[in-house]
Amino acid sequence: MRRLPGAALAAATTALLLALTACAGAGAGVGGEEPWISAPEVFYLRPQGDKSGPHDKEPFHLQAEDTKAPTRNGQRDHRLTADVRGSEDVIRLKTVGLRKSGARCTGDTVRVSCEVDGTYNNWEDLDRVLPVPAKGAESGDEGVVRFTYTTKDGGKLTARTRVVVGEPVVEVRAIKPFKDVRPGAAITAPVVVRNNGEVPVEGLGLKLVDGELDFTRRYANCRYPEPQRGHMAICRFPDLRIGPGETVVFRPAVRLRASETTMYGSFGQDAWALDMGPGQYGVAPEGGDRGDGPALEAERVDGADAKRTFVKGGARTDVTLDSHADYEISDVDLKGAPGAERKVRLTVRNNGPGDPGPAAELVFSPPFGVTVLKQPMSAIDEDVYEPYCDSNGFAYTCDVRRLEPGDSRTFEFTLRLGEPGEGTATILDRDDTDRRDPDPANDEATIRVRPWPTGRSGRSGRSGRSG
Repeated sequence: MRRLPGAALAAATTALLLALTACAGAGAGVGGEEPWISAPEVFYLRPQGDKSGPHDKEPFHLQAEDTKAPTRNGQRDHRLTADVRGSEDVIRLKTVGLRKSGARCTGDTVRVSCEVDGTYNNWEDLDRVLPVPAKGAESGDEGVVRFTYTTKDGGKLTARTRVVVGEPVVEVRAIKPFKDVRPGAAITAPVVVRNNGEVPVEGLGLKLVDGELDFTRRYANCRYPEPQRGHMAICRFPDLRIGPGETVVFRPAVRLRASETTMYGSFGQDAWALDMGPGQYGVAPEGGDRGDGPALEAERVDGADAKRTFVKGGARTDVTLDSHADYEISDVDLKGAPGAERKVRLTVRNNGPGDPGPAAELVFSPPFGVTVLKQPMSAIDEDVYEPYCDSNGFAYTCDVRRLEPGDSRTFEFTLRLGEPGEGTATILDRDDTDRRDPDPANDEATIRVRPWPTGRSGRSGRSGRSG
């Protein structure tokens, strides 16, 4: 079965969709009361021998359930049949997992029948039958695979999938990072999408995420789901067709407002062919109100404008503010005779004006001769704790995590003092971050153990910045 003429193809597609919708009878469907079967309406295959293709493609997914006899765990009292007769010059069948499952499938590359249980899912069951391109099939060729699921009482449920050789490969144009942006400044971000595949994109989905920035324009034909509180836009263009090699730009361009404090932010753009979905791990939430701004519309662009870097599926753009974060830690004095216990509180403060995110860690090197009796702990389960800081036996490295301007975090240690001496507490940037600290001198504090005045006992513990 090769390409169908336009009118015939449209009619055949309509018939297939109707057949799929009605395959399980009235009241049927995933989670319904009647037995049901579910298969993709359309599925794209890479041309034979071609390993490229879309990013994060969702694998072929076939499910069926006999709700009146939903057996599992090896009770093979149901039957699943796959059939491509009439389309065998375009697609064939491939069986997976037969050796491990005890050869419960019989047939050939045109028709296969498997003994299965009453709750079938080819992502979980060992017996899987998948469509693959036939030898000699070319991009754009189409065929049909028919599935029949026989229930325990002999009822038959059917579903069909239109299989297309070749895939639409949706790519989004990468945008160079925005550097040294003034806090709160406006940013304009173009959205450009290309089809680098072998067959047309028939309908496009688009997701825009403003990350640490804020949309200043919300499109009338996009939804803004509530859990993200307006920070995610989901746009669908069911009538948009992008042929192989074609590129479109969406106008008006996205407008964003940079954060006033977050030094390192980003925003994202994801795009997908509607009949393929956002990918195996992609998320496109439902619901949300439409925007109150202009409609987002696609325009064709010429090849010169399209000669940029494109990324399969989606792209993220970094935004760096022209700002800094002054982190500070202060000296601590501990007084007591050798053997006395003292608590030391090491407080890291962000004096702002920027928020560098989880950018820093504190390295505490106790004075020589001091024994650490207690250290910060974190809960990993109910009444189960583990040390929060990493230790190599000489120093403790503690993740400061995120500190917004004006915030601080305190790490408390209980020590047994030794002879007078000095240690350090130093704030360091993590490997991939930079606070652009304007005053690095206050990033290191001295932890001093001072001698206790003659005639006074140092056995009782005291808390605070000094002992």
